[in-house]
Amino acid sequence: MIAAAALLLVAAAPAPAATAFDQLKQLVGRWRPADRADGSLTIHFYLTAGGTVLVESWERAGGGPHSLTLYHRDGDTLIATHYCPQGNQPRLALAGRDAQGLHFTFRDATDLDPAESHQHDLWLDLTDPNHPVRAEVYSSGKGLGAQERLYLVRP
Repeated sequence: MIAAAALLLVAAAPAPAATAFDQLKQLVGRWRPADRADGSLTIHFYLTAGGTVLVESWERAGGGPHSLTLYHRDGDTLIATHYCPQGNQPRLALAGRDAQGLHFTFRDATDLDPAESHQHDLWLDLTDPNHPVRAEVYSSGKGLGAQERLYLVRP
């Protein structure tokens, strides 16, 4: 009887991917880097596909190349596919989740030359919902680069 109740509790708990995706939904809306008050870059997060995909769209004033990252569930994990202006598409999988936020790490990629620079790690610190921090590390044939951080604010 106790084992059956424990099984029901485990079955009722949301999957880690579902909980992580719910955390990401707090980003819906428009953001800009805190150090760029000129509005030259806007990062727009919005839901699509019936609320099952979160789109992160980097929009530059005056047009120009921009990138997209799509976040969606894949069974028990969460995937972030980054569509880079360089033309490659690294897929990152949720590697960790805690009270501060989410960490995604490289899983595989399409259209990637081994020496080409590509996104390898992505962190979203959601500790302060009004000031999230987005950090990433790129990799190339020379190895991993330095972590770059964007402190986001609403425009």
